[in-house]
Amino acid sequence: MKKKFEGVFPVLITPMNEDYSVNYEGLKENVQHFLDQKVAGIIIVGSTGEFVSLDDEEKEKIITQVSGQVEGHDTQLLVGIADERTDKVIEYAKFVEQTNADGHLLINSFYMTPTEEEAFHQFKDVNDVVTKPIMMYNNPFTANVDLENETIYKIDKELDKVQYIKESTGDIRKVRTLVENTDLVMFCGSDDLAYESFAVGATGWVSVAANIAPNSASKLYELMKAGDYEAARALNKDLLPLCEFLEDSGKYVQIVKKAMDLKGLNGGPSRKPRLGLTDEEVEKLKGLMEKLD
Repeated sequence: MKKKFEGVFPVLITPMNEDYSVNYEGLKENVQHFLDQKVAGIIIVGSTGEFVSLDDEEKEKIITQVSGQVEGHDTQLLVGIADERTDKVIEYAKFVEQTNADGHLLINSFYMTPTEEEAFHQFKDVNDVVTKPIMMYNNPFTANVDLENETIYKIDKELDKVQYIKESTGDIRKVRTLVENTDLVMFCGSDDLAYESFAVGATGWVSVAANIAPNSASKLYELMKAGDYEAARALNKDLLPLCEFLEDSGKYVQIVKKAMDLKGLNGGPSRKPRLGLTDEEVEKLKGLMEKLD
């Protein structure tokens, strides 16, 4: 690992051509954009990257391409390795271990509604076969399970590779409690709670909004880290409407893809059943982007 994960990590889309095939050249251009912006890190093959709509060959090609592209840069790379089956998660993890990626992002099985014990053992089974750090992802809206604090404490105590947590319950009290009672490095996973999460001790943000406004998102973190809360509040006032649009629309993937197209980068369509934005939603997005960088 190059250094401890900290700061704003945009979770990237997977750009696609009009025939819904992966636009690998466009992905290369997008990644270079974020490298040029010197973001702290990027995440690929996550929810925003439509991982559930990609086949194994596509995932492996994306991971290989991006991990090679970031080599030699300070920007760190996390790779989503989620799957319903633990054996598939381990397969993805072992593939990532052979690349230049810096770590893994893992959510528990998202359909079967695992028990707390089953969720713990899924993280343990992966923990025991990897050398790179794991960022645990807690998101009850995606995975049907809100991991109990006691389970997270157990993971923190017993699983040495699980060193980070992306907390996406939308409950700032849970963020505060985990910061105060674990050694896990806290990453905000709720775009509309970044300011509040930094205020209670988060030192990272896995951000959808940072695809669209990487400099604004990174500046928010830097201002909070420096204790310039007045300037941070002013910036958050501009960022928050975009974050709320992403969180509340149900179309966060499509919003980012359209924004990338509007920025002259590469978005394209999303694989069905996702549908594109309405004209009204596109106009709203354009307005939200005006004050942001």
